[in-house]
Amino acid sequence: MIACKTTPVRFVRAAERGMVLLMALIVLVAVMVAGIAMMRSVDTATLVSGNLAFQQSATYASDKGVEAALAMLQQKSTDGLLGDNDPTSGYYATFGGSTPATGTSWQSFWDSNFATVAVDVLPGADQFGNRVLYVVHRQCRDSGPSASATCLKPPPKTTGTGGAGSDLDGGGGGNNIAGNSQVYYRITVRVAGPRRTESYVQTNVAL
Repeated sequence: MIACKTTPVRFVRAAERGMVLLMALIVLVAVMVAGIAMMRSVDTATLVSGNLAFQQSATYASDKGVEAALAMLQQKSTDGLLGDNDPTSGYYATFGGSTPATGTSWQSFWDSNFATVAVDVLPGADQFGNRVLYVVHRQCRDSGPSASATCLKPPPKTTGTGGAGSDLDGGGGGNNIAGNSQVYYRITVRVAGPRRTESYVQTNVAL
C-alpha cells in the first residue's frame, strides 16, 4: 500500500491598494457637484420667475395711476384750469421735459424732475408692495387756453352735407370739416415695487 502525502494549498491575498475607496470618493464628489449645480439652477429659475412676477405686478399697478390722473384731468377741465401749471397736483400745461434726454435713465430723470411733485396715488404702497405715482403733461408748446396755445390735437372729423356732386362722399354733397377741440395729454406713471422693481408707463389721452 502506497501512502500519499497531501500538501495544503495556501492562498495568498493580493495586496489592497485602496482603488475602490478612491473611485467611490470620486463618484461621490461628482454627484455632489451635480447636485449643487442643479440646486443653483433651480434657485436661479425661481429668482427669475419671481422678478418677472414683480415686474408684471408693477406694470399692472400703473393702471391705478392712469385712472387717478384721468380723474384729476376731468376735474381741472370742469374747473377750467387745464391751461395753468400746477406742480402740486403733478400737472404741467406744456410738454417740455416730459421724457428723458438720450443717455439719461428714467430713474435719474424722474428723481431730478418729479421726485417732489409727483402725486402718490394711494398714498404709500398697495397690498402688493407697489407705490404708484404720476405726473401729467399737456401736449402744448405754451400754457394758457388750448385755443390760443400750439397743441397736439386729434385729426379733425370729416362729415358729408348730403348735397349732390361730391366724389368724396359718393355723390352726397360737399364735406364739412368739423374742428376738434380735444387736446392730447401725456400721463407718466412710475411704480416702485418690491426688490427695487421699477416700471415707467406713459399713456396719451385726448380730452
